[in-house]
Amino acid sequence: MIRVGLIGFGLGGRVFHAPLISSVEGLELAAVLERTSDQAAERYPGITTYRTLDEILADSSLDLIVVTTPSGTHFGIARRVLEAGKNAVIDKPMSVNSAEVAQLMELAAARGVLLAPFHNRRWDGDFQTIQKLLHEGSLGRLVYFESTMDRWRPAARSERLWKEDPAQGGGMLLDLGTHLADLILVLFGKPEAVGAEIRNERGVEGADDSFTVRLHYPGLLVTLGANYLSSLLRPRFHLRGTKGNYWKWNVDPQEDALSKITRIPPGPWGEEPSAKWGMLSVDVEGGKVTRPVPTIPGDYRLFYAGIRDAILAKAPAPVTALAAWRAARVIEWAMASSMQHRDIPCDWSDEPE
Repeated sequence: MIRVGLIGFGLGGRVFHAPLISSVEGLELAAVLERTSDQAAERYPGITTYRTLDEILADSSLDLIVVTTPSGTHFGIARRVLEAGKNAVIDKPMSVNSAEVAQLMELAAARGVLLAPFHNRRWDGDFQTIQKLLHEGSLGRLVYFESTMDRWRPAARSERLWKEDPAQGGGMLLDLGTHLADLILVLFGKPEAVGAEIRNERGVEGADDSFTVRLHYPGLLVTLGANYLSSLLRPRFHLRGTKGNYWKWNVDPQEDALSKITRIPPGPWGEEPSAKWGMLSVDVEGGKVTRPVPTIPGDYRLFYAGIRDAILAKAPAPVTALAAWRAARVIEWAMASSMQHRDIPCDWSDEPE
């Protein structure tokens, strides 16, 4: 049994990490760091509540520490975790820049411990479905890929003000852009150039709340986008190829389901109603055919099952720290592009080993 300590019990800890850890065989949610409240102990009777970072890191029974605190604190806390010789999962973004991610990678290698970012969107049902469509060649040669994660949030959130503060790692690009960039890197690898427009559209003082990022590949253009002023959402995914198109609205249902539970119950999980399936339109002999494509059920538990197996030396990590570094570089090139009003060529020569 791998005993897990959770640092932070805000939205990320409460909705994602605690329910998932508690639902994976071989993992035990044993301790949580909450500085003032006891919400975790109320939801998970029997766990230990610590008030300081020193206390939780001193618990020698903990094999894995999960960091789910405001983004600007990730680097400092993760460094302490690794220095203590603990395996670590860090919520995205692993840090606010690639140089700090590289430092954490070096430290983890020196200590001989696991370091992995929580890039859970790889286990979204819609992303799994797209991987299948591309593998099957359903769209022919792909020429355009668009991925968006829009919101309707015209006012700043008073309960999570750090999200609006660049000094604390706030901003939509670091938050949602990290997810979007990671998925594209999984599908297509490293881009040749990055262009972007990053803006503050709501007039709320602080971090960016809208971005469009373009990743250039040979024969393929990828557009990533998100904003807080979409009362009518764009498709989550839009793919165009030489044989047809695929459109997908709506987001994976797991986050909403996890917000209502403490553990995933037995039975089906991550299934999407047929009314929310994506639509595939392709040319076939005799004309065009448009049909819904059943969404493969997503399952975020597979991330933590992979972490368990990696700690037990049964399998590689499900997501590597290098993936976090690559996503951070794409974000940095997007920032540079927006400031300089030009596409930025991607130089991957400084990639850590």
